Amino acid sequence: MHSKKLLALTEDALAEVKARDVRVLDVHDLTPLADYMVIASGTSDRHVKSLADHVISQATAAGWPVLGIEGREGGEWVLVDLRDVVVHIMQPKARDFYKLESLWDMGSAATA
Repeated sequence: MHSKKLLALTEDALAEVKARDVRVLDVHDLTPLADYMVIASGTSDRHVKSLADHVISQATAAGWPVLGIEGREGGEWVLVDLRDVVVHIMQPKARDFYKLESLWDMGSAATA
C-alpha cells in the first residue's frame, strides 16, 4: 500500500514539471529491488535534472527517503531510487537506445 502512495506522488511530481511519455512498470514479481519502475522523458539535460529535482523534493517533503541518485551531473539519464519506486528520467535518445520498457516487458513475458 505504501508503494502505491509513493507511486502516485512520483507521477504527480513528474506531471507538475511536464514530463513526457511517462510509463509505469509493475516489477514486484520480477525483482525484490522495487515494486514499480517509472520511466519518463525530459526534453533536455536541464529538463531531466528539473524533473529529478522535483521528484526528490516532493518525496523528501512527504517523508519518503531518497536512497540514491545517479546521473544527475550529466542530465542524459537520471535514476532516483525511492526504494519501492525507482524512477528513470531520460532524454529521448537515451531512452530509445536503452529500451528499458522492452527489457522489463521481456522479463514479465518470460515468467508468465
